[in-house]
Amino acid sequence: MEKRFRNEVEFLLVYVRESHPTDGWQVPRNETDGVLLESAKTYDQKDSHATSCARSLGIEFTTLVDGMDNAVETAYTAWPDRFYLIGANGRIAVKGAPGPAGFKAAELESAIAKHLGR
Repeated sequence: MEKRFRNEVEFLLVYVRESHPTDGWQVPRNETDGVLLESAKTYDQKDSHATSCARSLGIEFTTLVDGMDNAVETAYTAWPDRFYLIGANGRIAVKGAPGPAGFKAAELESAIAKHLGR
């Protein structure tokens, strides 16, 4: 999707926090997949987690990291994951449902195409 729209839409991943840290709500799939990250205690740890996340998911676009105050997460109700489409006017055009079940790439792709008038 990013490759399809990259010349018309800027894609950003904002890493807010680890959804399933080893010192929190660890899930068996993370253990199987070797995703064993504790909750970040410093910004440098959080940045490292974000880098690991982007690499393991094959994210090829800009990744930003929320501050330790979790201001972005709070403002956008972004945990555990959620997508937003911000219109050319800078306002929220589409707000996806909370993930992971509500994170539907096809829904985002359709919303982008509609927003672009296709």
